[in-house]
Amino acid sequence: MEGRYEVAIIGTGPAGLEAALTLKNRNKNFVLLGSRNLSNKVEKAHAIQNYLGLPNVSGKDMMKAFQDHIDSMGIEITEERVSTVYAMGDYFALQAGEGMIEAEAVILATGVVAGKTLPGEDALLGRGVSYCATCDAALYRGKNVIVIGYSAKEEEEAEFLSGMAAHVTYIPMYNEPAELPEKVSIVREKPVEIKAEGGVKKVVTDRGEYEADGIFVLRDAISPGQLVPGLETDGSHVTVDRKMCASLPGCFAAGDIVGTPYQYIKAAGEGNIAAISAAAYVDALHRKK
Repeated sequence: MEGRYEVAIIGTGPAGLEAALTLKNRNKNFVLLGSRNLSNKVEKAHAIQNYLGLPNVSGKDMMKAFQDHIDSMGIEITEERVSTVYAMGDYFALQAGEGMIEAEAVILATGVVAGKTLPGEDALLGRGVSYCATCDAALYRGKNVIVIGYSAKEEEEAEFLSGMAAHVTYIPMYNEPAELPEKVSIVREKPVEIKAEGGVKKVVTDRGEYEADGIFVLRDAISPGQLVPGLETDGSHVTVDRKMCASLPGCFAAGDIVGTPYQYIKAAGEGNIAAISAAAYVDALHRKK
C-alpha cells in the first residue's frame, strides 16, 4: 500500500479507534492501520465495569459496539504491518507491508509490548534481524531464514517466506499446532538469544543453536523505540505531554503505549486528545505553507 495522508493512526484498540472517530468528525484525511479484528485484549476481557455508557459489558459486546460505531461512520481499517516509522522533517514515512505510506502526523496506539526483546535482537535489527517478512523477503531469496512467531497469524508470513527462501525454520511461541507447508521446519524450543558470528546469524534456544542468513521476529507489536527511531521512551512506554505529543514534532501517542493505568476508558480519552492535537498540528503546517 502507498499513499499520502494528513494523519496515520497505528493501532485498532480503543485509543486508535477513538482517534479515527475524532479525525473523521474533523474531516481529516487519515489512514487507520491495524487488525480488522480490532483488539484481542479487549475481546478476551470477561467483564468491564467502568466504561461509561456500557455497564458490566463483556469484551465481545464492547468489540461489537466499537465495530458498529466505526462502521456507521464509514471508517475503514487497512491491514498492513507497520515495521518502521521514519521522521522526515515535515512528514513521516511508514514502511507498511511492501509499500510506503506518507503522513504529516502519526498517532501511535499500538498498545504496550509484552515482554522484552531477545538478547542481541536490538543490536542486529536491520543487520540480519527484521520485523516484517513481506517487506524484506526479497533480500533472502534462495537463502536460509528463521521465523520466530508470537501468534498463529504469523504463520502466513512464514509460508510467504517459504516461497522465496531456500529453507524456513519456524519457531512458534504459542501452544497451538502450527499449520505450515511440509517444507517449513517447525522447532518447538524457547529462543534465548540472537547472535552473529562472522556473517552467520544464529538463534540460540534452550536446546541448541540454529544458523540462518536472516531472522524474522514477528510480534503483534514492537517496542516504540524500534518502531520510531529517535523517539523518546521510558522503558516500553512513549514519553508524552498532556496533549499526547511525543518528542518528535507531529508524532502523538495514546493508550497503553504511554503508560499505566491500562484502562480502556483512559485509552479512548487519550485517543481523542491525540487526534485533536494531531489535527491542530496539521492545520498549523498547512497555514505555514
